[in-house]
Amino acid sequence: MTTFSAELIVDSSKIISNISQLKSIISSESKFMFIVKSNAYGHGLNEIVRKLESYVDAFGVVRMEEAILVRKATSKPILLMQGIYTEHEINIARENNIQVVIHNMSQFELIGKNDNELGLWVKINTGMNRLGLSQEDLKVVYEKGIISSDSVLMTHMACADDPDDLMNKMQINNFEKAFNLVERKTKRSISNSACLINFPELSFDWIRSGIAAYGGEFKDLNLQTAMTFRAPIISIRNIRKGDRVGYGGRKKASKDMKIAIVYAGYAEGIPQTATDGTKVLVNDRQAEIFGRVSMDLVSIDVTDLPEVSENDFVSFWSEDLPINEFSNKNELISYELMTRISSRVKVKVI
Repeated sequence: MTTFSAELIVDSSKIISNISQLKSIISSESKFMFIVKSNAYGHGLNEIVRKLESYVDAFGVVRMEEAILVRKATSKPILLMQGIYTEHEINIARENNIQVVIHNMSQFELIGKNDNELGLWVKINTGMNRLGLSQEDLKVVYEKGIISSDSVLMTHMACADDPDDLMNKMQINNFEKAFNLVERKTKRSISNSACLINFPELSFDWIRSGIAAYGGEFKDLNLQTAMTFRAPIISIRNIRKGDRVGYGGRKKASKDMKIAIVYAGYAEGIPQTATDGTKVLVNDRQAEIFGRVSMDLVSIDVTDLPEVSENDFVSFWSEDLPINEFSNKNELISYELMTRISSRVKVKVI
């Protein structure tokens, strides 16, 4: 059994700190839903729910399997954000006290065949054109009487990370029209992470935060990367000027150099497209990726780091090297880096 491998260390105190900071900029009347889909954005669903339970008001997921796992860990409200698709799923939701979203008329018709014991969130398409009822369909649903004062009218903002984008105003106006259509009787939720940061006045009854709570993307706040993704050095070698490194010989030594081979590759979650010059940390000092990432290994340039040894760990992102630096360098998003960590990586939540 291999015990020497890449590892992911998740510091839950960083997530708690991020959530506290996010709460400080929204209305004290707003409830905080922590989004834990996709294995809590790669951070480890079960442990994260247990450690964060007392700091949030509810949890959001997209798959029934996730909802059931979360229910085993908490009695807090759980929202199945993409809703139910079969009567069997309705029964599971009811048995496990899982609230559901309806975003199309098929789901409405399915709910209509069953007693309405489910906490109901109604998603409106305000312009993103991904999921959500039209204004016309919302009127039909409302007239059928299954929307109550306990229901939540919701939408998803497409461009809230750019507060100057005109689409924001359009979506906000369309959401207001939908709220008027249901006679302003429901609760409201429009804010994802970007929206709550750039439009805190729209926090309303519920905000739904994922990426910001984990410390991704938002440079204007002092949010902390909660995960450290690291792997050990298993070989160090000296190369001569003109030597080429890795598949395709992509990187050529411009001088005599020292490179370290790190025991992780794209099978662990390092993007195969990671570019030369991407920063990493070795013993609290910066080094750079040197050559193409392979399935199990990646090479880094440690020429200027005299005290580097086999078994030293290399961090690809951490509190001291924010994940956004890796994502920005490689024209990726931190969401993708977090969620692509594979099962080959050992995870420890502290």
